[in-house]
Amino acid sequence: MLVLARKQEEAIVIGENVEIKILEIKGDQVRLGIVAPQSVSIYRKELYEKIKAENIEAVKSKKDKLKVPNKFEKGGEEGSNEGAKS
Repeated sequence: MLVLARKQEEAIVIGENVEIKILEIKGDQVRLGIVAPQSVSIYRKELYEKIKAENIEAVKSKKDKLKVPNKFEKGGEEGSNEGAKS
C-alpha cells in the first residue's frame, strides 16, 4: 500500500485522468474531491462491499431458478411419449 501525506487543498493524481483533492479536514474526517471520467465508477468502500454482496446473491438466486427438473427424463412426473417417433 502506498501511503501519502497531503494537506488541505493538496491533491494526488492516479494515472492521467483521476485526481483526488483534500477539500477539508475536520477532526477525524477528511472531505475528498474526486475528478475522474464518467466511465470510472467511484464508491465508498462500505457501499461497494454491499453492492458486491448483493450481486453475488442475485447470481445465486438466478442459478437456483435455472435448476428446473427435466420432465422428459425417464421417471419425469409430467409429459408423455404420445406422438413420439420410434
